[in-house]
Amino acid sequence: MVELLVVVSIIAMSALFAIPYLSGRGDFDAQAAARQFIADVAFAQGDAIARQEFRRIEFLADGSGWCIVRVAPDELDEAFDPETAEFVADPLAGAGGGGLRAGVGARSAYASLLIEEVSFDGGSRRITFDPLGGAVDDDGQPSAGGSVVLRSADRVFRLDVSPLTAKVRVVEVAIDDAAGEGAEIE
Repeated sequence: MVELLVVVSIIAMSALFAIPYLSGRGDFDAQAAARQFIADVAFAQGDAIARQEFRRIEFLADGSGWCIVRVAPDELDEAFDPETAEFVADPLAGAGGGGLRAGVGARSAYASLLIEEVSFDGGSRRITFDPLGGAVDDDGQPSAGGSVVLRSADRVFRLDVSPLTAKVRVVEVAIDDAAGEGAEIE
């Protein structure tokens, strides 16, 4: 009986210390979504080079996610239409998976996240890669870069995308609860 009480006490104390870490799930979701975006940028660039076609990461208007689509050279400035878009299949979905190479909105693991801001090339909600893997704007000119802000309950990350090369830099933004504004954390 004494041994049972000792084991139960140890389990209770372990749970007492573990619960605060497990309740911050949004922290892990935000980090995972940032890594997913970086991977999707690399995938879109690589696929554009391998297939010698344009690829675009298109952010959904409701802030729930993004997708990767094929774009014809003469359609660079056309608005995104999910009904006619030619989505790039997710190679990780496996045979018969039919999934899209997509971010936050397509993955239930990121349900607690919101894409708060997207701004590329002066306000566009998309970034396009040419057949050489370079980032270009809607006119086919080198991209000026941009940023994406991912928000979870616990964390905010700004993903800065550099001009032309689309190298992604992740910056954590501290949240001022009273003002609702953020500041960079170095």
